Amino acid sequence: MEELGIPELTDQQIEQLCLIAEETARKHVLSKVSSKKIETLNVCAETEGTRPVRLAVDVEIVLSPTMKDFNVQKLVDEAVKQAFASAKKYLRELACHSKK
Repeated sequence: MEELGIPELTDQQIEQLCLIAEETARKHVLSKVSSKKIETLNVCAETEGTRPVRLAVDVEIVLSPTMKDFNVQKLVDEAVKQAFASAKKYLRELACHSKK
């Protein structure tokens, strides 16, 4: 992520950042595929450092065999992209509040 001019993040803010990224990725997957068709859905967001903070989002999906023609990699990529977009929005909000 590019430099957004945010202060050093607190533990609570880092936890919130990871939670937002994980929830966004999970919601995206569930908006595209019924939970009944998902055998495994693991979403993990981790950070490294506090300034700059580095965010890694990992999404693992195993679909039902009936979904054999579904492009799982595309869904994973979209979910990760959405997670980063939400994380960036959260960080921008923090940057705005820190300038006040």
